[in-house]
Amino acid sequence: MMKRLIILSISYIFLSPIYAQEKSPEEIFREFKQQQIASYKDFRKEVNNRYTEFMRGKWDWFNSESSIEDMENKVKPMPAPSAPDEKEINELKKAFLEHGKVISIHKKKKAQPMPLSPIEETIQRDEVFQFYAYGTQMKVRIGTSSKYQLNGTTENDVADMWMHLSDKSFNNLIYDCLQLRKEHNLCDWAYLNTLKELSQAYYGENSNEAVVLQTFLFNQSGYKTRIGRSRSNKLYMMIASPNTIYGKAYFKIKDDAFYPLDYKETGLYIFAHEYPGEEGLSLSIDKEQLFDLATSDIHRIESKAADSLHIDIKFNSNLMNFYHSYPQSHINNDEMTKWTIYASTPISESVKKQLYPSLRSKIEGKTETEAANILIGFVQTAFEYQLDEVVWGKDRPFFPEETLFYPFSDCEDRAALFSNLIRDLLGLDTVLLYYPGHLAMAVRFNSKVEGKTLLIDGKEYTYCEPTCSSYAPVGWCPTQLASTKPVIIKY
Repeated sequence: MMKRLIILSISYIFLSPIYAQEKSPEEIFREFKQQQIASYKDFRKEVNNRYTEFMRGKWDWFNSESSIEDMENKVKPMPAPSAPDEKEINELKKAFLEHGKVISIHKKKKAQPMPLSPIEETIQRDEVFQFYAYGTQMKVRIGTSSKYQLNGTTENDVADMWMHLSDKSFNNLIYDCLQLRKEHNLCDWAYLNTLKELSQAYYGENSNEAVVLQTFLFNQSGYKTRIGRSRSNKLYMMIASPNTIYGKAYFKIKDDAFYPLDYKETGLYIFAHEYPGEEGLSLSIDKEQLFDLATSDIHRIESKAADSLHIDIKFNSNLMNFYHSYPQSHINNDEMTKWTIYASTPISESVKKQLYPSLRSKIEGKTETEAANILIGFVQTAFEYQLDEVVWGKDRPFFPEETLFYPFSDCEDRAALFSNLIRDLLGLDTVLLYYPGHLAMAVRFNSKVEGKTLLIDGKEYTYCEPTCSSYAPVGWCPTQLASTKPVIIKY
């Protein structure tokens, strides 16, 4: 595409002097811009035509790979550490702990995938179709008269529907979907499932037409997708992701793992051709998901530390349902990275407005260490400790807001919540510390802090234990962990 535009630009530059005497620079630029837009449109149309022709070829049979399970389910969890007595707290002295490998997944915030070329709205009178995703009312422009019925599920049948959807009359639908992604801050996973709700509301749940529509919309939005057919002639959409998703069978196609949605087969005939510019689905959540408000009952959170407080909070049930359905995964083929998604997901503005004023009033005028001790005391004593295996039957990490929402939590949940509070209220850098069966964290303070310290890439981080039977200050480390080298997870 870039080569085509460069050729077009050079041609226009050489020809423009001929018309320079008759047209102003503004007119010349406007015409050039219009030609670029037209070139974009033609390019996308050509790509879809070519892609559809490939789709008509024979699809190859692939056997699915067995799902990858979370290895943490096989690790015996460490019980909550017993809190230190007053003497141990008063005698805290700075001492360095050794650590194991350092995993760094710092990355520049990457924009979400985008269409191959800009999707231009068309001037036409479309019907408005209404549907719901995550309890949120959404609307797109697509008429009931535009429904396409598959004659079957052969290569030609699917290609015919894809060609039908590629017509410019569906531009407004694609445009509206992308606008929904923008307006609601939808992460890739939320966007994928929003398109699923749209497609099934339009064509009917579990219909083959809904599968093709969802695949088409996700593909045209810039994502890496494939489509497959079972021996029983059921169609499946597949998505590629840099994340290794737990508990889902997948297909290895070239260098990518493709995860089929709602899959209950042992293999598929797959159209495995690449689409230009496609990108994998990320499972990071960089922004608050803006779903319609469905107010929960009041949750009273009471801490039992010296700086005790109680706070009544209402949550958005739609957001809680979204978190509950989120798949667990890791990235960079490293299982230690699974917790970074939870620890880096922001708390919603609604909950911050209810929680943070009370916390800020407690830490106002305090030193960094004093403020951090108030926050860690809140996290240690405001929630009841319980293992995931007892409550959920398996490992179930919480997003920070879920730790505030549910009555029970364990070490990984509290580490994610405490790291958010430290970053939001004190502006300090944090890292996660992984021990077999336990997750703690460390904070990089600007001032001197007594207690156990880790030297990470030349910078001092103070050990913090958000999970304890009662209050334990920053710098205190359980005796059973002092001689164990934790894996450092920077994010």
